[in-house]
Amino acid sequence: MTQSRKRALQYASVINTATAALLLCIFPVAMLAQTSGAVSPAQKNSTPAVAPAPKAAKKIKLPTGSARRRAIKLYLTAGKLYLNAQFEEALADYEQAAKLDPGNADYQGAVEVARSHAVTALIQQAAKDHFAGNASGATAALERAQALDPKNPEVTEHLYELADDAARAEPAPLYAQTAGALGEAPPLLAASGVRSFHLHTDQHQLIDQVFKGFGVTALIDSSVLDQRTRLDIDEADFATAARALGLVTDTFYVPLDSHRVVVARDTRENRREFTRQEMETVYLSGLSSEELTETGNLARNVFGIQQVATDASASTLTLHAAPGTLDDFNAQMRELLQGRDQVMLDMRIIQVAHTSDRNTGLQPPQSISAFNVYAEEESILNANQSLVNEIISSGLASPGDTLAILGILLASGQVSSSLFSNGLALFGGGLTQSALSPGPATFTFNLNTSDSRALDDIQLRLGDNEAGTIKEGTKYPIQTATYGSASSGLPNIPGLTGAGASGSLSSLLSAAASAVPEIPMIQYQDLGLTLKVTPKVLRSDEVALTVDMTIDALSGSFVNGNPILNNQAFSGVVTLKEGETAELVSQLNKSESRAISGSPGLSEIPGMNDITDKDLQKSYSTLLIVMTPHIVRATQSAGHTPAMIVEKSEMTP
Repeated sequence: MTQSRKRALQYASVINTATAALLLCIFPVAMLAQTSGAVSPAQKNSTPAVAPAPKAAKKIKLPTGSARRRAIKLYLTAGKLYLNAQFEEALADYEQAAKLDPGNADYQGAVEVARSHAVTALIQQAAKDHFAGNASGATAALERAQALDPKNPEVTEHLYELADDAARAEPAPLYAQTAGALGEAPPLLAASGVRSFHLHTDQHQLIDQVFKGFGVTALIDSSVLDQRTRLDIDEADFATAARALGLVTDTFYVPLDSHRVVVARDTRENRREFTRQEMETVYLSGLSSEELTETGNLARNVFGIQQVATDASASTLTLHAAPGTLDDFNAQMRELLQGRDQVMLDMRIIQVAHTSDRNTGLQPPQSISAFNVYAEEESILNANQSLVNEIISSGLASPGDTLAILGILLASGQVSSSLFSNGLALFGGGLTQSALSPGPATFTFNLNTSDSRALDDIQLRLGDNEAGTIKEGTKYPIQTATYGSASSGLPNIPGLTGAGASGSLSSLLSAAASAVPEIPMIQYQDLGLTLKVTPKVLRSDEVALTVDMTIDALSGSFVNGNPILNNQAFSGVVTLKEGETAELVSQLNKSESRAISGSPGLSEIPGMNDITDKDLQKSYSTLLIVMTPHIVRATQSAGHTPAMIVEKSEMTP
């Protein structure tokens, strides 16, 4: 055995047996079975079984004995760290061991395994931080994982997801251009410089010569008048000359491409026909149907857009107009919507239910039975004559000892009687001896109680005077009607409606015709809470909340098969400062019942009814709604301001 092999075995013997066995399951520790650098004399003299490597291949430098021992120590230490889930520390030790002994394949494999587990642990930590809302922690964990394994696609994908979440979290303007146009009209490339025109001719020639003077071809519409017109202008550029031409000829032009225009008479119909129109759909979420209608009227009456279509269900406004008009409309709407107040409404809906059933006290016997002792004994003995004969034959009792026989029957359990279970009170004698047997007495000490609490935390971001609705509960199906085929008549088909060739068809048809299905008509009714809140920001920075609350529940009774609903409704307005809280409390149900079980007269005596059996049942359910408004956008104060400011001061002499 070589010297290095002995030293390796000495270091391996120090490790705990269980740890070494687990390490062998994770990493094949081949270093304990071979020495990476030592070669036996037999190997030196033996002929290699394969061809030697090319001379150009780089030979691995064999480590020294101390380096190999140091590598083994690091390898074993890293194994312990790996078992303790300290993957990054284990990775550092594995990499250092691989540098000390680069020829050992086990070290390289351990490096890759530890790197994979370290990256996986960092990805899991990043996911936990992301769900907890710690974006900085998630980013730091992923960046550390990327530093350990730069080419890991999973780490890159998680970094992209964090970037997408950050981009979606950026606030967007209320009125933003979400889509671009299909394409803009090409600009008219008229010649630069100035020109002078002194023309007196018909309008067609006049228009043609002015545009040709700037290198533009004019296509003249038939609506242009064919009359003589004078144009005298000196040192004018294209825009000035075109404007003067339009004034003297009462025309306008529309560019077709970079070097051609169409010229028509300036009328409303021609403007609508020749001016390039664009269609735009404006999404105005949050506006009510009335506000959407007013916006459409604004587009028609102020901006002159005639083709306006409103869709209240989708909260959209579709416009057809010239590009410049649409730009003006968008600019105005952007200013209007950006100047609208917004309120963040924090709401907590708490439901508390309590049920209690308390039953305590003593219930005395409610009945007393009187009977003749002799007659009852004879009845029991006659009913169990076979058992009596067995008792006598076995010698347990003599034939005339009726009391002993009766006691044996009752003690054996073969015979039972309710008259003897609660004790007896004897009176009289002989054949007339009688007994009184009271009923059972019951002592109760029982308490059943239950409490339940439900909490919902909701946030609503609403615009000024925008309604928000919250519904909590279930939908209950109510059958309102049924419908089916009014008649079972079928067309006359031989062999089908009649007997035909087979008599069985007739019975089959009659069975099918009599089975007319009835289809129910179902209406789903909302049960539970329906809460509608509308905030209004006042000029004093207070918020007025208009609250409409409805609670629907089943009453438990029916009319013609339809359930009767219990309804509670509340409407009101509350004015709060920002950050103040309003509480709305509703008693959903409350009931209390009390039952006393005792003896007449005795249980009615004051003080005695407390020791008799008393069953007290209580139940109640309470709904608590907590609302706190926060003004997240306060653009301007509402109300009126003075038309002018007058400063008052005392006059000095």
